[in-house]
Amino acid sequence: MKRFFTLFLCLAATLSASAQQTQKPPLHGKNWMAITGKPLAATAGSMIFQKGGNAVDAACAMLAATCTMWDVLSWGGETQALIYNPKTKKVIAINAMGVAPTGATAKFFKSKGYNFPPEYGPLAATTPGTPGGLLHMLANYGTLSLEQVLAPAMEMAAGYPIEAQTANSFEREKERLKQWPYSKKVFLTHPGEKREAPEAGEIFVQKDLLTTLTKMVEAEKNALKNGKSRKDAIMAAYDRFYTGDIAKEFVRGSQEQGGLITMQDLAKWKPLEEEPLTVNYKGIDVYKLQQWTQGPVMLQALNVLENFDLKGMGHNSAKYIHTVYQAMNLTFADRDFYYGDSYFAPQEPIKGLLSKDYAKQRSSLIQPDKNNPNIGPGDPYLFEAKGAKNPYLKLLKQRGYEMDTTKRNFAPTHDIRNGSSMSDYQQRLWLGTTTVEAADKEGWVVSITPSGGWNPACIAGNTGVGMSQRMQSFVLDASLNPFNVVEPGKRPRVTLTPSMALKDGKPFLSFAVQGGDTQDQNLLQFFLNVAEFGMSVQQASEAANFNTNQLWLSLGGTKTDDRKPKPGQILLHDSTPEAVREQLKKMGYIMSFDDRTSGPINAIYFDWKHGSFWGGSSNHGEDYGIGW
Repeated sequence: MKRFFTLFLCLAATLSASAQQTQKPPLHGKNWMAITGKPLAATAGSMIFQKGGNAVDAACAMLAATCTMWDVLSWGGETQALIYNPKTKKVIAINAMGVAPTGATAKFFKSKGYNFPPEYGPLAATTPGTPGGLLHMLANYGTLSLEQVLAPAMEMAAGYPIEAQTANSFEREKERLKQWPYSKKVFLTHPGEKREAPEAGEIFVQKDLLTTLTKMVEAEKNALKNGKSRKDAIMAAYDRFYTGDIAKEFVRGSQEQGGLITMQDLAKWKPLEEEPLTVNYKGIDVYKLQQWTQGPVMLQALNVLENFDLKGMGHNSAKYIHTVYQAMNLTFADRDFYYGDSYFAPQEPIKGLLSKDYAKQRSSLIQPDKNNPNIGPGDPYLFEAKGAKNPYLKLLKQRGYEMDTTKRNFAPTHDIRNGSSMSDYQQRLWLGTTTVEAADKEGWVVSITPSGGWNPACIAGNTGVGMSQRMQSFVLDASLNPFNVVEPGKRPRVTLTPSMALKDGKPFLSFAVQGGDTQDQNLLQFFLNVAEFGMSVQQASEAANFNTNQLWLSLGGTKTDDRKPKPGQILLHDSTPEAVREQLKKMGYIMSFDDRTSGPINAIYFDWKHGSFWGGSSNHGEDYGIGW
C-alpha cells in the first residue's frame, strides 16, 4: 500500500504540470490574436484587425497605445521586435534601440561622480527609437496608413480614463516629476492640491503629445497629396520626427533640462533590420535578437540544458530548479562580460557563445548537489574560430577572476556577495515595461518588447514625449564589460528580449515578458513549461517560476555595490513544497518567497492541428488579450 501511495504521488507530480487549473482562461482565435499590457491597448489592436489590418498593423497600434498610456514606457523609448514574414518564411529582427548622444562618454559621467550613467532625467536618455521602429515596421510590413494605425493612440491622447496603477505612480513620483517643468505640466493635473496626479478614472489629456502625433499624420497626408507612395508617405512622418520641427522641439526641450541629445544625433540614428540569432532545442528553432540585448542568454541556457533530462527531473523539483538555476548563472556570467553593441569594436565572440560544444563544456561545471558561487565567464574564444585567443585574459584578471584551466572557467578570487538587499532586487523584479504579441491568419507574427521613458519620465519640451532612461545599462569601466562601455552613437546592452520559436518551419510560439534581468529567466522557464512539460500557454504563463540574482544588475542603483551578484540568492514561489525548500537549503541556497515570481508573460501558441491560435496572458498585472 505504501509503495502504491508513493507511485501515486510521483504520478500526480508528473501530471500536475499539464493538468493544472489557471486563474485566467486561455484565449482562442481563428483569424487573429492581439495581446499586450493594457486592456485598452489590446482593444486598439482589435480595432485595427477589424479594419482589415494585418498583425504588423495591429502590433504598431498596440505599441502606440501603450506608449500613450505610459504603460511603463513612452514614445521616447526603444523598441525591439521579431517579425515572422509568411511570404519569405523568415524571422526578421528589428533593432530600434536608441544610441548614446554626443558627449556621452565614460569620462563625462565619471567627472560627475557616477559609477554608472544615471537612472533618471535627461542624462539617462538615449535617442528615441520607438517612433522610428514603429514607422519602419508599418512602412515595410504593414498594410494600413499611419493615420489609421495611430487613430486609437490619438484618441487616447485627446483624453482617456486613466487607470489607478498609472495615476498612482504619478502621485508617488511627484516630487521627482516637479524637477522637470514639462513633466510637471503633463502628469500633475491638480497642482497645489493634496493629490496632484489624476485620479483613477479621470480623463487624462495630453495635448502636446496629440499635437506631435497629429504632425506625423499631417506629414503622411501631405506626402500622399504630392504623389508619394504609401511607404514614402509613412517615412515622411519619420523625417518630421527625426529631422523636422518635432526634432527641433525635442532637442530644445532636452538641452534646456541638461540633456545631451543634438539634432545631428537624431538625424544620424536609424532603425536596423538584422538577422536574428537562433539555436535548435530538441527540434524547435528558438529566435532572439542579437547580443546588444540579453536575448542570447536564453539561447545559451537552452544549449546547456540540452545536456540534461529535465522532464525526468520533474517540474520544479529541487533537482530541476537547481539545474536550471545553475545554467542561468553560467550564461548570465557570459552576458555580463561579453555582450554589447555589435556595430562597435570590439566584436563579441557570439559564435563561440552559441556553440553547442561550448555549452557542453559549460554544462560540466554544474555540480549536482550544491550551488556554485564561483561561476564566472567562460572562454568562448576557444570555440569562436580555429586558433582564436581570448584578448581579455588580463582584463578578467584585473576584474578579480583567474582561469581554472581544468574547467575553462574564470572563477572569482574575491567576494562578490555584497550589494543591495534582496528586497531591492524584488522591487526591480516587479517593475517592468510591456510586451506586444500579434498574429493573423495570413501568417504574420509579431513579438515586441518596447520600453524606455517610464515614469518618472522627463518629457522633452512641448512634444509630450518622455525620454528614455536606457543609458543606465551601459558601464563606465571596461573591466566590467569591455563590449558595453558607453560612447556616442553606441547602443547599450539592454535586457529587452522578444522571443519566437518555429517548429517544422512553421510558427510554434511567440512570447515575451517584462522584468529587467529576469526576462530571459522567466522566458526560459515558460518555454520549458511548454516544450518539456506540455503545458498550454496559459498554464505556462501562470506557472510558478524562480529567479536568480547571481548576476550583475542592468538597471537601478548608481553604486557598484547596488549591482553586484548575490550568489545563491533565489526567489521562489510561496507554493514551493517544504521538501523542496529543505533540499535547496542543503545545496547552499539563500531563499526568499513571494506569491509573484515573474513579470507578466504574454504568448501565442500556433495550433496547426486545429488551425487556430491559443493566447496566454499572465495572471499578474493588467496584461490582456483579444482573439477572433
